Amino acid sequence: MIKVTQKATVELKSLLGQKNAPEGSGLRLSVERGGCAGLAYAMRITLPQDQDEIIDLDGTRFFVASDSHELLAGCTIDFCDSLSDRGFKIYNPNAARSCGCGTSFEPAQEDKKPEYDPALDGTNCK
Repeated sequence: MIKVTQKATVELKSLLGQKNAPEGSGLRLSVERGGCAGLAYAMRITLPQDQDEIIDLDGTRFFVASDSHELLAGCTIDFCDSLSDRGFKIYNPNAARSCGCGTSFEPAQEDKKPEYDPALDGTNCK
């Protein structure tokens, strides 16, 4: 199960209204191969797919892709709004390290400590 902050819930509600999203839509979270750290977070406004975990909060819905449950278990979804950054953020306890931009990560592996990789300082993010 993931946790969602109140700020993320409020922002999603606003975003769904701005996009005139169909009834039942929400923010779908998944993990895909790619990014500069090996795996990348993907977020889309959409309807749920079969087998998605559905989280209903204060009139909003978050969906976790069935093939991403393990990599997103225990995550916290927040919303950042600062001078240099704006958007939904995933804080993932399953990540051994994350890219400087926070959109990709390397999953933690038991008994393995990640080495520093200067390629993950955010300069190579796409």
